Amino acid sequence: MTRLTHVNSRGAARMVDVGQKSDTKREAVARGKVIMKPTTLEQVRTARFEKGDVLAVARVAGIMAAKKTPLLIPLCHPLLINNIVIEFDLAGDAFIEITARVKSIGKTGMEMEALVATSVTALTIYDMCKSADQEMTITEIHLESKKGGKSGSYQRKGGG
Repeated sequence: MTRLTHVNSRGAARMVDVGQKSDTKREAVARGKVIMKPTTLEQVRTARFEKGDVLAVARVAGIMAAKKTPLLIPLCHPLLINNIVIEFDLAGDAFIEITARVKSIGKTGMEMEALVATSVTALTIYDMCKSADQEMTITEIHLESKKGGKSGSYQRKGGG
């Protein structure tokens, strides 16, 4: 069984000491979806919301969230982020797929930053569109891949 790194031998929560680790290039990609009515998606596509451009606001919110991850997740390390890219796929009939890619050079990974960016991006889409569609669902938020560090690369198996 794999040991949980954020729990000490007595079961108490702890921040992992990464001080002795070498800096390496790190990248994490997370994805998620916001499922909505086709009419709501059409409003997003044509930028017809009173609050403004849904995708532009959601992108900025996701970037800001990634940078604030250690303030939201108690045992995350503050990290220098080199790049954050938030992309949207509107090809489906009734959903927006979100992809967040976060890069850094450091001692620990970017997984939580990518997941937080995806989550807050989805929440912002929900907030911007809730007046038109209260039945939206945020779903499938997951780590798609990661690169760098002692544990190496990870690629989610199956769809993606």
